[in-house]
Amino acid sequence: MELYLVRHTTPDVVTGICYGHAELDVCAGFQREAEAVRGKLAGLAPTAFYTSPQLRCRKLAEALAFGEPQADDRLKEMHFGEWEMQPWDAIPRAALDRWGSRFVEEAPPGGESFNDLYRRASAFFAECAARHRGPVVAVTHAGVIRSLLAHALNLPLQHVPNFHLDFGGVTKLMMSAPYIKVAYVNR
Repeated sequence: MELYLVRHTTPDVVTGICYGHAELDVCAGFQREAEAVRGKLAGLAPTAFYTSPQLRCRKLAEALAFGEPQADDRLKEMHFGEWEMQPWDAIPRAALDRWGSRFVEEAPPGGESFNDLYRRASAFFAECAARHRGPVVAVTHAGVIRSLLAHALNLPLQHVPNFHLDFGGVTKLMMSAPYIKVAYVNR
């Protein structure tokens, strides 16, 4: 199986705002960004097509025109709970520092930990690997992609914030038991 993980395009949100589960639209440059993503996936005929149910992913999935995507909650971004849509610098420094040093196990107030995100994303990956032989496209978020990269590369989860992922970027995981290969699609 080949799993193409597509990060949504640039969301319409001010820089410095904490967002994850928040429902955000896409920015004004969406059509140009969507065209660039289509170019990265040109010639691909996926056997399955999934999307996070969040608006910024659904809009890109529709623009990719691979047919009707199946929405899957496991592809949602991490839930930041009470911190959603708050400026990062408005969140008490002590709370941010505590969470930052323990984000794998500890959730923001009312949210989820990175481990929670990792478990649901890994379950999605395992199900795809069991169900599909051909290419699969999933439009999702940076947190999900980072967690699946950690899974594929067998890395400790605390290292995943260091993975830079562009808006509209495509990461390809190739499953060939017992190995997983990783590639960044940049055509």
